[in-house]
Amino acid sequence: MAQEQADRARAALITGASSGIGRCYAEQLARRGYAPVLVARRADRLDALAESVRRETGLEATVLAADLADPDGLARVERAVLDHDSLAVVVNAAGLGALGPLREAAPADLDHLVAVNVLALTRLSRAALLAFDRQGSGTLINVSSIGAFHAPPGGTAYAASKAYGLHFSRALQREVEGSGIRVQVVLPGPVRTEFFEASGVDSSLFPQESFVDAGDLVRAALVGLDMSELVCVPTLPDTTVLEDEAARGQALRNAAGLRGVISDRYARP
Repeated sequence: MAQEQADRARAALITGASSGIGRCYAEQLARRGYAPVLVARRADRLDALAESVRRETGLEATVLAADLADPDGLARVERAVLDHDSLAVVVNAAGLGALGPLREAAPADLDHLVAVNVLALTRLSRAALLAFDRQGSGTLINVSSIGAFHAPPGGTAYAASKAYGLHFSRALQREVEGSGIRVQVVLPGPVRTEFFEASGVDSSLFPQESFVDAGDLVRAALVGLDMSELVCVPTLPDTTVLEDEAARGQALRNAAGLRGVISDRYARP
C-alpha cells in the first residue's frame, strides 16, 4: 500500500499480542517493516514474541505488559500511544468473551468484558487519532466480530460489545475522512485461537469447517487494508452483502429517525 511505504521503519502498537489474532498482527506487521509495540497481560509470552520478531525481521519489539481491564493498565497503554513519536499503526485486537446465559454471568466477568471490548477500544482509538493527528497520517485497526451483526442467546453482552466496535469504527471512518488517517474494522467469524477456551465455551458447538486460521485471517485483513476495504469480513465472498446491510441501516434512519412524527399504529382507538 502507498501509505505503507511512507510508514516504513515506524511502529505498530498491537493489543492482545500474546496470542491469537493479536500475535498474528504483530508478526505480519513486523514482516511489513513495522517495529511492534506488544501489549498484553502475559509478559513472558510478549518477551518470547519480541525475541522471535527480532530474529526473523531484525526489528526491535517493545514489550508493554498491561491488563486493559485495569484502569491503571489502560492508562499506561493510552499514555504510550499518546507519547509515541513514530506510531504508524494501532491495532485493537484484545477482546474477551464472557459467553453464556446472562443470568449465569459473573458481574466481574461482565465488567471485564465491557472494560476491554468497549472502554479500552474507545480510549485507545481516541489516543491513536490524537497521535496520528500530529503526524498527519496513521492507521487504526479495530477487531470486532461477525457477532456484531447477530445477537444469539448466550452471546448478549459479547455481541453487543462487538456491535459497538463496528458502529464506533464506522462513525470514526466518517470523522477522519480527508485527514490522512484510516480506520479499518475487521469482523472475524470463528478463529482457531485460545478465545473459546478462555471464554469457557466448547468450540465443538461450532461446525469445525467454519473455523479459519488466525494467520490466514490477519493476512486477508491486511490485504483488505491494501485494497481500502475498511469494513472487512475476510470470510465473506460477496461484499455487496455489507453494502446492503449498511444501506438498510441508513434507510431505517431516514424512514424513522428523521421523520419527527409518531406512527399512526400507536394511535389510541
